[in-house]
Parts: sequence; C-alpha cells; structure tokens
Amino acid sequence: MLSFLKPAKRFVKGAALSAAVLAMAACDPSSLNTGQRISPSAPVPVALLVPAGSSNSGDALLAQSLENAAKLAISDLDGVQIDLRVYATAGDPGTAQAAALKAVDEGAKIILGPVFGEAANAAATAVASKNVNVLSFSNNTTIAGGNLFVLGPTFDNTANRLVAYARANGKDGIMSVYAQNSAGELGNTAINNAIAAQGARAAGSVSYEFSQKGVVAAVNVIKQTAEQNLADAVFLTSNTSGALPLLTQLMPEAGLGPDTTQFMGLTRWDIPAQTLELPGVQGGWFAMPDPALTDQFQSRYAQSYGGLPHPIGGLAYDGIAAIGALVKAGNSDALTSSALTQGAGFQGVNGIFRLRNDGTNERGLAVATIRDKKVVIIDPAPTNFAGAGL
Repeated sequence: MLSFLKPAKRFVKGAALSAAVLAMAACDPSSLNTGQRISPSAPVPVALLVPAGSSNSGDALLAQSLENAAKLAISDLDGVQIDLRVYATAGDPGTAQAAALKAVDEGAKIILGPVFGEAANAAATAVASKNVNVLSFSNNTTIAGGNLFVLGPTFDNTANRLVAYARANGKDGIMSVYAQNSAGELGNTAINNAIAAQGARAAGSVSYEFSQKGVVAAVNVIKQTAEQNLADAVFLTSNTSGALPLLTQLMPEAGLGPDTTQFMGLTRWDIPAQTLELPGVQGGWFAMPDPALTDQFQSRYAQSYGGLPHPIGGLAYDGIAAIGALVKAGNSDALTSSALTQGAGFQGVNGIFRLRNDGTNERGLAVATIRDKKVVIIDPAPTNFAGAGL
C-alpha cells in the first residue's frame, strides 16, 4: 500500500503564467469603481508584497522568484515606467497588513501580492479605506471581491474548462470525488458549479476522509455511485501529494477504470513529473497553461537569473504586464477596478487572462492527457476571449 497523504498545505496552487499584453477593449462600467488615479506620464509606484522573512524555507525562493519575474516584466514594458517597491510579509497576515499600509503611505498606487490567502485578505482590508486595489497571488476565491483580486489559477476556471470539454466530447454525466478538507470541498463546489453552468449532468459526489484508510473505504462507494448514476467521467480534486496515486490505483482494481470511465483532474497531473509514471493517470484529462508559452518564460527567466522560476513566480509578471498595458493607454483611471476588469483581458507568461468584477479571474487553459507517460495537448489553449467559452 502506498504511503502518500501529507498534511494539507496552504491553499495556493498553480503554475507559472505569462508575457506581454493584448489590446484592450473599452472598460466596462462598474457600480463600485475602486482604485487610485495616476499620472500616466510619470513613473507609477507599485508595491510588491512577497513572503520574505518567513520561517518556511521555501518562501525565500518564492519571494525572490516573484521579485525577479516582476523586474523581468518591467524590462519588457514599452514606454511605461514602473517604480517597483518590494516589501516583506514573512507570510504572516499581521506583517502583510503593516506592509500594505506602509506601502500606501510611501505612495503605492496599487499592490501586487501577497501570496497566501489570509495575508492577502489582511492587506486588502487594511488599504480598502485608502481606495487602493490589491492584485494578490492567491487562488483562493473566497477572499476575492471589493478591492481584492486573485491572480492565481482557480478551481472554478479549471472545472469550467474541463467540464465544457468533456460535454463537447460525449462525457456528459460527471461525478465528483473529493477529500473532506477545505481544498477538497472548494474543489467539489467548483466542479458542481461548472456542471450546472456548462449544462452537463451531475452524476453524484463522493467524499472521503483525508487519510489512506479513508480513501480505501471510499473506493467501493465511488464505484457504486458511478454505476448507479451512469457516470461518464470521474472528476478528482486530489493531487499527487494527496490521494491521487491511491485513487487512480484502487478505482481500476475495483472495476472502475479509464477503459469505461474518463478520469479528470482538478490539479496539474504533470506536477511533479513523477506523476506521469503512475499507471492510473494514463489517459486522464487535466488543464494546464499553454506549454510553449510556459517554456518560453522559463527560458527567459533562466537566462536572466540562472535558474527556473518558482511555479507561481510568473504571476508577478502577469500583474506587471496588466498594469503596464493599462498605463500605456494613457488614462488616469488605469488602475481602477473598471480598467482592471476590461473584457479583452491581458496576455501573461502562460497565456490570456482577465480579471472579473467579483475579484476572481479567467485564464485560457489547454486540455492535456497523459499517453505513454508523456503530456499530450488534446485541445489547445484559446488565444483570445472571443468565443473562448471560459
């Protein structure tokens, strides 16, 4: 029996995401137009809040990667001056709150970061009365709204992309399998919302205790529920450090295999690379950014800094790219929420993205499968939001 379950990590997932910027459409009006006005002809003060100083050793690498990616984006801007100021949060909500207030007192017109949900929420709340927007690197949509936007890839975005693709390819009845923890429950909600939004058929949901014993106990229930509800696809919320290896091993052994039922994943099944070796994930579907753009960004980053960026390091590039595109248009309201949520979106290091009025985001994702232990793109990422179905 495999030993795979680890304590839940802070709810931040996703991969590095992308470069320059799409032409933008007219800004959509908003009933709540938050954000500072600027002088487009002067350098724009932008605060970058990173988790430097944290007791978690991995946060130092993440902080440096975010700063490097932001500086790389600034170097790519044409005719736009950004005055980037970096503040350490130590990954702590209280420190993030103080850093956000200090940044605004020192002139910041918009804040990029922090990473972790609680810290991002604290920072945004602290500067809400000062009418400053926050573009956080979190993917936790429960904190989004008002002056707080999340740049991280969301469960909702991934679920909608995969459910739409499944329905278009004859996999109409979709069943959700999720862990009894916060990430699992949020994932299950995203899947069921996507099923409703895309006009697919809900084929049941099965939860399991987040333990090896819990997974083993749930397998027969999963199989019976799939058979009773005529499920065409099983949508798993787990990742490799969670239940994914064991579920994809035990479900086929119980008679629910990819030969009869399509497996789909809410997380990246190519990260870490060892996941590709698992027999149970062969033929499964998952969503990912355009790999060609990801490779391009990683190559440029390596040339500039001598190593690969952190998986979410590209989010800092995205934030600067969006700010730069809006400032370049020459409008004093470039950093307001109505400008940030313009419909055409932006081009980031992993593809197109746009911010929504509710503080969440949409990203153009490719649909991938695993064949012979290799990633194969079966539906490319859209290149614009017109007819993208996102």
